[in-house]
Amino acid sequence: MFHDKENEKTCRIPFTPGQSVREILDTTGTRVRSGCNGSGACGLCRIRLIAGEVRGPAPKEQCLLDETQRLSGVRLACQLVPEGDLAIEVLSPARKSPWRSLPAESFYQVREDCAVRAEQAACGCGDNYGIAVDLGTTQISLSLISFRSGKRIAGRCGINPQAGDGADVMTRLVAASGSEVRARAMSGQVISAIGEGIQDIASREGIDLQRVTRLSLVGNTAMLALLTSRNYELLVRPASWMGAIDCMPEDTGAWKSAWEIPVGSTVEVLPPAGGFVGSDLLAGVLATGLDRSARPRLLIDFGTNSEIALWDGKALHVTSAAGGPAFEGCGMRCGLPAEPGAIYRVRFAGGIAECGTIAGEKARGLCGTGIVDLIAGLIRSGILTEKGQFAPAFAETGFVLAGGDPVLVLGKNDVDLFQRAKAAVGAGISILMGEAGIRLADLDNVFVGGTFGKALDIPGAMAIGLLPPVSPDRIELCGNTALAGCELAVFSPSASDRLRRMAEQARVINLAGHRDFEDIYLDNLYLRPLEGT
Repeated sequence: MFHDKENEKTCRIPFTPGQSVREILDTTGTRVRSGCNGSGACGLCRIRLIAGEVRGPAPKEQCLLDETQRLSGVRLACQLVPEGDLAIEVLSPARKSPWRSLPAESFYQVREDCAVRAEQAACGCGDNYGIAVDLGTTQISLSLISFRSGKRIAGRCGINPQAGDGADVMTRLVAASGSEVRARAMSGQVISAIGEGIQDIASREGIDLQRVTRLSLVGNTAMLALLTSRNYELLVRPASWMGAIDCMPEDTGAWKSAWEIPVGSTVEVLPPAGGFVGSDLLAGVLATGLDRSARPRLLIDFGTNSEIALWDGKALHVTSAAGGPAFEGCGMRCGLPAEPGAIYRVRFAGGIAECGTIAGEKARGLCGTGIVDLIAGLIRSGILTEKGQFAPAFAETGFVLAGGDPVLVLGKNDVDLFQRAKAAVGAGISILMGEAGIRLADLDNVFVGGTFGKALDIPGAMAIGLLPPVSPDRIELCGNTALAGCELAVFSPSASDRLRRMAEQARVINLAGHRDFEDIYLDNLYLRPLEGT
């Protein structure tokens, strides 16, 4: 529990043992000041211990805090590691920022091979940095990596400012295609946003951006085309959806200036496979090692533009499913992106819904995993049918999850929106499997990337047809595989080359042009397990 002095509020935060107070606060909307990446050198991250058992001041606290401060309970947040419940007061809050620190558990542990590790160790980059950027439809995620240590220094996540032009990719593409001025403005919005995220890391972690030597960026095809202002108009034409889209930048000099990184640094935009299948999916294939097996494997990267990759043991089949922003908690009356205050877990006990929120803050809405939990729970409780219809007692009001301010209600329109997103993904899985001649029972592994992170309830997701009904021990919740694969590309030119070869060799399947898409899509609207021979 901590007291936010600036905003005069008290918050409760669940945490994983082993994290410092600074790391715990970084997952909330209230961060503590810092300028040394948590090393304890700056002495800025001051808090006051109000209650709780802790160890005595660390050596760096002895040096940077005088005796009066220590006796009054003042501690450095980066040096204090809770072993149990604490109550603290934040004395030095950081300036407010739209960028949130990415918690360590949101990152995917890359299955990198020995060749990449050896190349990384021999890269000769010295004490320099690399930056990885995952340009998503709803959110932009980025991380800063030390070449010397081979480790991630920090990560950030923020809202893609193009959301003002539409929550989904097609709405934005139509807006850009109708106005060159609007298209340039949308490109500038993203370039500025990435720069703000980089600056947030640099100022908070005490990083000299002149030591950045490489930046790699991945994203879905639409986002890359809107970023570079190249060929975005092709994506509104169905005839272009099967072929490769050239959306590579002609010059990145202005980007480097906007991001305040050296003129001589390398900025690399990794190419998409074709149609709406972007380099973010291919980066996920790279990170998970999806294609490093003789057995069939599936990767589902959930998001506003969900993408799916199937490795059949010899070839890579890929597609995209335009499910809309439901998985991001957007477009729903009760929806909220995965941020502090979002309900990420719902459990029914004795007919009552019990909720868990991100950072333990007051519930303000449901993010993707919370919506999946709620719908699965309502199906099990008989309040919702597999057709997505409410029982008579809830037909007019929907299901009231929480009263008060705000009132959180899951209505029929919200369920419809979720069903359409789920059906698009389900159809994508079914069509890829059919085209490759693979049965669900043949899948060796199913990797789940993207917006659901690592909090998705697997049994509930399988019960409503969001995930294939395979043994749960074959499903791995990975979090942001796109950012993890992009980090590999930053570290390793050979990994970057491998991703480019994937883009050239992958078999792109256009769902909208598939002969059986409509029938398969309609069948997947039902909230029931996926079917597959």
